[in-house]
Amino acid sequence: MNCKVKMKLNQVIAVEKGVKSRCHQELTQAHHGLMKPELLAGISRNYEPKDSEGEKLPAESTKVQIRAEAVIQQTGLILQELFDVTATKDWSNCSAVADVVVGGEKLLEKVPVAYLLFVEKQLVDLHTFVKKLPVLDPAFDWKYESATDCMATGKVDSLKTKKVLKNHVKAEATDKFPAQVDTYTEDVVVGTWSTTRLSGALEQKRVTQLLGRVEELQKAVKIARETANMTDVTEQHVGATVFSYLFGK
Repeated sequence: MNCKVKMKLNQVIAVEKGVKSRCHQELTQAHHGLMKPELLAGISRNYEPKDSEGEKLPAESTKVQIRAEAVIQQTGLILQELFDVTATKDWSNCSAVADVVVGGEKLLEKVPVAYLLFVEKQLVDLHTFVKKLPVLDPAFDWKYESATDCMATGKVDSLKTKKVLKNHVKAEATDKFPAQVDTYTEDVVVGTWSTTRLSGALEQKRVTQLLGRVEELQKAVKIARETANMTDVTEQHVGATVFSYLFGK
């Protein structure tokens, strides 16, 4: 990176992605060569006949195509840029902060970028959680009941019946024939049920309220993250020091 160019944290983050991708490709290509012994091997030989009358043969040679030490140094050079751009991002993240403002009021002050990213991810899960909250059946009228600490409907009475056997005399008994009687059942009211429905679910307006709050905070956190990422960065150059120690002779 050019030291004279002023950069913002969001620009460094964008650059880091490209540097990571390029470094991975270049390192993969360089290291694949080390896995091929034939590219590391070479030969140089000369032929001398036994006497001046002997056949003269040309020298033979195969050049070494890959040198491990050169790959080591190349690896260091490739990774230096990645180490520098990542250090610039991480050092800047320490000072990149922003306020989370909801409805014109500061909810959180001077929040670091890393924490804003954490909150942003958590809010995605919370949004899913709130959307799945149970809602009261709209077919009934509900009110909070302190005795049960639940939502409750008004009482609804319903009759309790019981089937009772009864006889119907079709023909009275005579001297010659017994009485003709039919047996049947009849529903007889024996009591009254008083039913109150209870529920631990929420009113729709409460779920809508919670969803609104989550979505408002999501917007505020995204704005804060973008604001924090506009922080000016101080470029860090630590890669050369690291790889001078690691791969230096």
